[in-house]
Amino acid sequence: MMAGSPDHKQEDGGDFNTVIRLQSYLHGGTSSLLSALPTLFVFPVYKTIFRQQIHNTSVHRAVGQLYKEGPVKLYRGVVPPLLMRTLNGTLLFGLQDTLLRHLSLTTHNATSAAALPALAGFGAGMVEAVVFTPFERVQNVLQNGQNDRHLPSLRSVLMRLKVQRISQGYYRAFLPIAARNTLGSSLYFGLKGPVCVLVAGQGLSPMGSSFVSGTLTSMAISLTLYPLSVLVANMQAQVGREVKGVITCWRALWKSRNHSVALLYRGGTLVILRSCITWGITTAIYDRQQQQSS
Repeated sequence: MMAGSPDHKQEDGGDFNTVIRLQSYLHGGTSSLLSALPTLFVFPVYKTIFRQQIHNTSVHRAVGQLYKEGPVKLYRGVVPPLLMRTLNGTLLFGLQDTLLRHLSLTTHNATSAAALPALAGFGAGMVEAVVFTPFERVQNVLQNGQNDRHLPSLRSVLMRLKVQRISQGYYRAFLPIAARNTLGSSLYFGLKGPVCVLVAGQGLSPMGSSFVSGTLTSMAISLTLYPLSVLVANMQAQVGREVKGVITCWRALWKSRNHSVALLYRGGTLVILRSCITWGITTAIYDRQQQQSS
């Protein structure tokens, strides 16, 4: 059974199948963990991209900064993305499947069946933003080398954010994160099924079709929403400075990039490539597990 498929079979007179719903959470976490393990090896690349997003520097200069800081600080901030990636997949896939089943039972003909996966993805993305914004906030603070002196450890970061107002501390940049996650989840769950069917028609195996579907869908999402990720990184990387709103921060970011789309997407090539591979693997593993358990 494809994840995000609107034609869930209802058993026992239309009651929820609790076992399959729990399996969706398990399969989402497993597939995300397996696809996240390479993060340990490519984290220096990710950190280089983050420096480009924050400081608008070239790859050469960003690598030079990391080299100067030394190997000890190279993996500072790696724990939050690993933990967040695994928990994220568990929540995102499981909750989307749960919402999809509920919508399939309650909406009847009020909403097109083809739109239900995207609608369920929107709800899952909103919950995802509420749960994981603090993780992303801590990660971005840790990865910003300018915070090393006054916030040298994970504990110091947590304590500093704890004493601030929630909108300035753990939930800084919540609105752009919510917009990015809801739109991204809607597009992912809404597109991956139809794309998979289209690709399978070209003769690929089911697992190969799922991988290509996840890759192409992720590419479209990453290209569209990458500027929001840059905005979030810039809003969350600093602690203790004057707090500005989303519009003001966007204007400042756009000005710092000299009103250039090319500069705004600096570092985006590596992010999009990594996202395509990660989500291709995640989609293939998840769909495989769902098919085996159906």
